[in-house]
Amino acid sequence: MTASGGAPTGSAVVAADAAGIAHAAEALRSGRLVAFPTETVYGLGADATNDTAVAEIYAVKGRPDFNPLIVHIPDADTAADYAKITPLGRLLMDAFWPGPLSIVLPRRADCRLSRLVSAGLDTVALRAPAHDVGQALLRASDLPVAAPSANRSGRMSPTQAGHVAASLPGPDQGGPAVILDAGACTVGLESTVVDATGDQAVILRPGGLSREDIEAALGGSYGPVADAHEIGPGGPRSPGMLARHYAPAKPLRLNAETAEDGEALLGFGPDAPGATLNLSAAGNTTEAAANLFTMLHDLDAGPAPAIAVMPIPDRGLGRAINDRLIRAARTEDDE
Repeated sequence: MTASGGAPTGSAVVAADAAGIAHAAEALRSGRLVAFPTETVYGLGADATNDTAVAEIYAVKGRPDFNPLIVHIPDADTAADYAKITPLGRLLMDAFWPGPLSIVLPRRADCRLSRLVSAGLDTVALRAPAHDVGQALLRASDLPVAAPSANRSGRMSPTQAGHVAASLPGPDQGGPAVILDAGACTVGLESTVVDATGDQAVILRPGGLSREDIEAALGGSYGPVADAHEIGPGGPRSPGMLARHYAPAKPLRLNAETAEDGEALLGFGPDAPGATLNLSAAGNTTEAAANLFTMLHDLDAGPAPAIAVMPIPDRGLGRAINDRLIRAARTEDDE
């Protein structure tokens, strides 16, 4: 079987139809891993109440165990089963769920989620995805599903089923038992993560929902929206906060006007001479976000030994794109 994005024959990729979703739901209930699409990226899911299944996510991804996971649930009503819903959290849920926003809230004392999803913290990150297949899987399994991006830790996030199959081992080697293929993700960037445990919204990770949209929804009633660097030192309070993350295997050079010898150029905007691929010829950051990981995957698999990326405006979703690119460009010597 071959899926969109070039999944190899014999992989765990199946069509995201009713039969495929039922098969994936049964796999989750049996404690196995399932890769599934959301509007942001493909997630590597496990029953969030099953310690062993959640531990398998860390093992398969090679993920540091101090990096928390996002738990996917169908709706805001379900969130109260696992977290204390603050007034700020409720406002954000009402404004943006289902959608590309993960909300960090205090864990309930009787929360039945695995402690591994919180990585030792007294909080939990919850999200209701805006994707028909993701929603159908959550409801068919009747489980909260812990799901980071379905790729090796630190590597590029998958926006197609084939990216998952290429990045993770097969089911006989501990990889996902099922990869539900519903084509390309529409947003193409991970969710924005906001700490809503107190009286001020803190963006822990920029993503598929812009700061401007969050500020508009809050209307100034909770003061200014803060950024993660304003919350002081400490370990990751959110997925995607590691210094080096989202990286291709090839060296990545940022803010390039042209390609140097041996580089493929990832362009942006109408003036991108010699670009191998262009994130958005129209200069649209939303279009660029949707294309980012797919094009990085393509260039990483291409013949050029290095990748150069043209400047991206640091506004709207451009902030999230630049966050991913900065982390991807860091080398191990920078850590």
